[in-house]
Amino acid sequence: MTLGVLLGLVLSCLFLLSLWRQSSERRKLPPGPTPLPIIGNILQVDLKDISKSLKNLSKVYGPVFTLYLGRKPAVVLYGYESVKEALIDNGEEFAGRGSIPVFDKINKGLGIVFSNGRNWKAMRRFSLMALRNFGMGKRSIEDRVQEEARCLVEELRKTNGSPCDPTFILGCAPCNVICSIVFQNRFDYKDKDFLNLMNNLNKNVEILSTPWIQEKNNPKTEFTCENLIFSAGDLFAAGTETTSTTLRYSLLLLLKHPEVTAKVQKEIDHVIGRHRSPSMQDRSHMPYTDAVLHEIQRYIDLLPTSLPHAVTCDIKFRNYLIPKGTTVIASMSSVLHDDKEFPNPERFDPGHFLDENGKFKKSDYFVPFSTGKRICVGEGLARMELFLFLTTILQNFNLKSPVDLKDLDTSPVNNGFVSVPPEFQICFTPI
Repeated sequence: MTLGVLLGLVLSCLFLLSLWRQSSERRKLPPGPTPLPIIGNILQVDLKDISKSLKNLSKVYGPVFTLYLGRKPAVVLYGYESVKEALIDNGEEFAGRGSIPVFDKINKGLGIVFSNGRNWKAMRRFSLMALRNFGMGKRSIEDRVQEEARCLVEELRKTNGSPCDPTFILGCAPCNVICSIVFQNRFDYKDKDFLNLMNNLNKNVEILSTPWIQEKNNPKTEFTCENLIFSAGDLFAAGTETTSTTLRYSLLLLLKHPEVTAKVQKEIDHVIGRHRSPSMQDRSHMPYTDAVLHEIQRYIDLLPTSLPHAVTCDIKFRNYLIPKGTTVIASMSSVLHDDKEFPNPERFDPGHFLDENGKFKKSDYFVPFSTGKRICVGEGLARMELFLFLTTILQNFNLKSPVDLKDLDTSPVNNGFVSVPPEFQICFTPI
């Protein structure tokens, strides 16, 4: 027998073994498209528009189905009911973090966002406690955001009403809020150290913070210098990029819909006026503005599939057996764009969050920060920043587009892992 024939037999056996293992495994999992060996269902998923692919597959296989992204299965949850049943009703069992190889290599399972089990619980609990100690949820944090909003306005004034790309400035503002929490100090937008920090964030490089080492000699503790560094890095990355992208998308939508912007400014004039800074107390008296902010987050669908989850134990879910460690993909798009809860979900309409009397209307389908045990740690801060930054901008400036409104495209340029708005120019004209 020649070496070539032997190699062919070995490869054939491995191929058949792979098929048998997949077939045996698939019998217990939810239904889904037949995977190819090694690559799975990759060819059936548009990586530039994952949400659309999941929507099409859900029409064939239902609200709970299985995809093979490579050789490993991932259970997809599509629609409010399946997402709620898994992430809320069975929150503990679905609280694991699914594997993302590139982040696994960088983060080594440390920090908050990409960690699991005891380490995740300890670091999440510690981070929430630390943020509260630094003033999260208190007036002191609001003061910091208000101060940053005023600094943001001053930077925008320097544009002198000329067309500009707001990306950099809108990235500086939320980053400076995190700096003021962690370092107890904000930075000038041209400060070299601050620019270096922004550059490191953008390159996803490790960010060093104060190393808390009360327990550096305890080999079993989660509070290692390295773990705390990654946790601080997670706060910077999550607290800067997501908020700045949402702010940028917000301005694009407000440019595209001047009638909405005018109504928000009218409410600002009525409730706040021109001579004091907006505060969080104002929000409850501004139902239209509140609805606009919710609709922006619903419409842009920033993280269409959130971050992958994983089941922490073998679990029977809707008569299927999902083995421990299986990746779970929860489609946030399917909840935020549910056409029964939000009629014409592809249309930007603040009325989605207003009742017939014009009062703000809450919705359980509003899940831009995910839901369940893995809901975003910084949700409260992000909501505060969006309200205070945008109302302060609209209190001080009219927004003008240097191009015709019909030429403004609000479709994301990338709708894979993150919905990124297209580049655009905007003029901030002082009021």
